[in-house]
Amino acid sequence: MFILYGVAAGLVVGLVSGGRIGRLADLRIRWAWLAIAGLAVQVLLFLTPVGDALGPVAPWAYAGSTAAILAVILANLRVPGLAIVAVGAASNLLAIVANGGYMPVSPGALATLGWEEPPGYSNSAAVGDPSLAPLTDIFAMPPWLPFANVFSIGDVLIAIGIAATIALAMRRAPREA
Repeated sequence: MFILYGVAAGLVVGLVSGGRIGRLADLRIRWAWLAIAGLAVQVLLFLTPVGDALGPVAPWAYAGSTAAILAVILANLRVPGLAIVAVGAASNLLAIVANGGYMPVSPGALATLGWEEPPGYSNSAAVGDPSLAPLTDIFAMPPWLPFANVFSIGDVLIAIGIAATIALAMRRAPREA
């Protein structure tokens, strides 16, 4: 959910700097279908009983879907801003793979939000001594914010990259025929 703030920031910066929302339609993303499929897998894993039903396969489905999304980002590095997204997505994927298909979340970040570890399968797991700890979900948004959640440095880079991609695309002059 943290990434939604990147989308909002990109739209605001794009509009304030004279951009047009309609120019976002000019973005050409190769393999967009693969990114949509990767996101759909994650929605099924985390918002439906599918993650629980898959049992020990679920963490690897999560890692695989994240890798698919990263592949799309890498295939589109020519789009301004996506290099930042790629660094963030790669750092998240490294943390997920290094921790057995889960993104570790610090107990302190959970406590900030007043949360406990969710029942059933989740992309996050409280891990005592996670691998690559600085890349994991060690931060928490203030609980009064809409969609408050835990997040990683990778999520911050993804949000910054998305904001830059959107704002720059809105400012880009239309292509001449």
